[in-house]
Amino acid sequence: MFLQFEENEMDYYIGLDVSLRSVAVCVIDADGKHVYERAVACEIEDILACLRDMPVGQSRVGFESGAMSQHLYYGLRAAGLDVVCMEARQVNAALSAMRNKTDKTDARGIAQVLRSGWFNPVYIKSREAHAIRALLSSRKVVQRKCIDLANEVRGLFRVFGLRLAPRIDQASFDERVRPIIEADSDLSQALLPLLDARAVLYSTYRELDRRVKRAASHDEICMRFMAIPGVGPIAALTFRAAIDDPGRFTSSRTVAAHFGLTPRRYQSGEMDNPGRISKAGDRDVRSTLYAAANAMMMRSVASSEIKSWGLRLMRRKGRRRAVVAVARKLAVIMHRMWADNTEFRHKPLEATS
Repeated sequence: MFLQFEENEMDYYIGLDVSLRSVAVCVIDADGKHVYERAVACEIEDILACLRDMPVGQSRVGFESGAMSQHLYYGLRAAGLDVVCMEARQVNAALSAMRNKTDKTDARGIAQVLRSGWFNPVYIKSREAHAIRALLSSRKVVQRKCIDLANEVRGLFRVFGLRLAPRIDQASFDERVRPIIEADSDLSQALLPLLDARAVLYSTYRELDRRVKRAASHDEICMRFMAIPGVGPIAALTFRAAIDDPGRFTSSRTVAAHFGLTPRRYQSGEMDNPGRISKAGDRDVRSTLYAAANAMMMRSVASSEIKSWGLRLMRRKGRRRAVVAVARKLAVIMHRMWADNTEFRHKPLEATS
């Protein structure tokens, strides 16, 4: 659904079609007529030099969200421009109606979408939030590579008739596997370098994991989140970085929908088909909230109203639906705690009545 972005009418609208190394620039006036078009390097200085040639008047710059959004948004705003980052799905839907797709025509379409006002402006997160996301992403990537190398060793073992235990802790994998490899000269020649590489990666993962926990323990908001049963440093930091500013959500109920935890719905005429969750938004936030909800219901011994509600729902709807519902409530509760500067209440509703 498109939401009209209401602002004062401008004299000129500037659409930027951004790629990794170049930017297609299209300037149109208030009537939608083309003023000029150019292609410049994807650098703030080059874009500003291009825009200096445009006629004098109020103007707004718009581009769709992407990897370069933060760099362009803050760079152009620092130069005094009125900058809007538009939701990529909505811009793509508008551009899909065009017959030919080129950088030039995409810039024209973005300028026209900007002029019409039928788009959702995207919130650009702070540098601090992106730094937290970079730390979490680095930890996740190294962890995944450690698991991949461990699985590769398991697969190669089977060729030689060796079978490891179904579950081996990642911390003890090296000491369990290395004696087996060193006892066989053929395995030593092929697998010892692989095991050494995994040991270095695992050491890097441990260091990144310590940095994540240290960052969470030094953050007041994350410490408040971690008071919720099942919510650990990863879930707290991930949610904090994804929200960045709780004031950008007018209602806590919209937070769960923002991260794709509410059911998708298709209604037309007599057809009304509610489906599964939409899975829109940040996948990392959705997965960490699901893991936190599962930990609260299955492993945590602390009681709370939300856990009692989730267990009752699980008896009626099943485990998976109940965990998703609890994850949805966690998103709402964590945002409300942050916005109101309140603490989590551990006592269940029955105990307080």
